Amino acid sequence: MALYAIGDLHLSFTSDKPMDIFGWENHTEKVKDLWLEYIREEDTVLIPGDISWALRLEDALTDLGWLANLPGNKILVKGNHDYWWQGISKLNSLYSNMFFLQNTYYLFEEYAICGTRGWVCPNSMNFTKHDEKIYLREVNRLRNSLEQAKRGGNKKIIAMMHYPPTNEKYDASGFTDLFEKYEVEKVIYAHLHGKNYYQMGFKGMRNNVEYSLVSCDYLQFKPLKIL
Repeated sequence: MALYAIGDLHLSFTSDKPMDIFGWENHTEKVKDLWLEYIREEDTVLIPGDISWALRLEDALTDLGWLANLPGNKILVKGNHDYWWQGISKLNSLYSNMFFLQNTYYLFEEYAICGTRGWVCPNSMNFTKHDEKIYLREVNRLRNSLEQAKRGGNKKIIAMMHYPPTNEKYDASGFTDLFEKYEVEKVIYAHLHGKNYYQMGFKGMRNNVEYSLVSCDYLQFKPLKIL
């Protein structure tokens, strides 16, 4: 069993949000072809947000069903465009091979998969008091997820967020402090698109934590193998 990651699928089978205008021509076909090439039924894929453009859950079901029909188990966190995400218990009752992660964790072999959506970090460009409120809430949600994993006796942790866990200057944040406190081994995140923005997210090793950007355009739509 292998663990992969790919984020920002931006599916839009029932909404008029084609990604072609961003240069993502036929991106769902590319995602599916590469997924089928690399992912087996026994594998697990981490999907850190921006899954569907739908605004309501009933409209997102076509996109979610398309994803559920691909091989492997899927672990998902909410992205900033996932307005359809509501009622975590209801979401987790929909599909046997998809787990929606919020304030808890998921076990993959000896690893606990933790995470939250995240938000823009302090000292980011145009950071506001409103941003601070959401940021602090997301830090607390990440803490809840990590604490549950530790209480469950899990020593190995992988975390995922939709937003980068630092600002564009790579300053420490409440997120990175928690990753280090709970000895998280790997962190994956998405959200950043286009060559001018990829550099705004830290990538590589930092204080014994490995950070990876997994936006699907950054990966050229090929899932990244994590384990």
